[in-house]
Amino acid sequence: MDLLQLTPHTKDLGGGFTVRRVLPSAQRQAVGPFLFFDHFGPITAHPSDNHDVRPHPHIGLATVTYLFEGAMMHRDSTGVVQRIEPGAINWMTAGRGIVHSERTPDDLRGVDRRSHGLQLWCAIPAEHEEDEPSFSHTPAAAIPSTELPGVSVRVMIGEAFGLRSPVPTLSPTLYVDLQLRAGASLQVPAAARERALYAIDQGVEFDGQPVAAATMVVLPEGATPTLRAPQAARVVMVGGEPLGHRHMWWNFVSSRKDRIVQAADDWAAQRFPTVPGETEFIPLPERRP
Repeated sequence: MDLLQLTPHTKDLGGGFTVRRVLPSAQRQAVGPFLFFDHFGPITAHPSDNHDVRPHPHIGLATVTYLFEGAMMHRDSTGVVQRIEPGAINWMTAGRGIVHSERTPDDLRGVDRRSHGLQLWCAIPAEHEEDEPSFSHTPAAAIPSTELPGVSVRVMIGEAFGLRSPVPTLSPTLYVDLQLRAGASLQVPAAARERALYAIDQGVEFDGQPVAAATMVVLPEGATPTLRAPQAARVVMVGGEPLGHRHMWWNFVSSRKDRIVQAADDWAAQRFPTVPGETEFIPLPERRP
């Protein structure tokens, strides 16, 4: 089977905090609706480290935050304040415009703390790009799970393995967390039109073909290869229905390039809504779209 393998590039977000960015890539902008895939950590942050993300804007997309370790405090311009912890799914629909910050919770600032997780962006259907912004928190206990031979499965978004997630979406979307014990194998279901699997921590095999850790494999439509873990490994599967090409610049996504330009002008002129209690913000990049 011919596998498209995507390797991430490292992106420095400041303060010594780096991420592995897999999507978008030169070979592939998106898989299903997912057009941005960042893997951060695992790292140990110290009391002197500041990895806070100051208020910044989004349009035309949905952010999806999932933690393996650590915690962050989300605040946004709709007034939501939500502590994000491992196992929960946090889906923020930017719609016509939202501003949010992601900071270290106050109770963790004075101690060593672990940080490990995934930050993804989903395109949203063009008819919803100007929707009212919103935030949806689904706690870890509400995410359906099952045990297969040697494999723990959590269906965070969408439907697979006979499980259906309660997370609301705007188009068919799939997001699954797989934990395989050493030597375990699993037939990957054709649970969505487009699918990709990303090896979080260890190399795995697809029909005997080795794939390194921190690598994304894009599967051909309808393919059901056997995923095997020579060592205990964590793998996530993402996918869904494709939504077509999107224009992307900085934190903005749209089916229309002129809308990106308008959003940049609006942020520069401080016309976006503000986050209650926040006074800082990330300035617009000097180079405009």
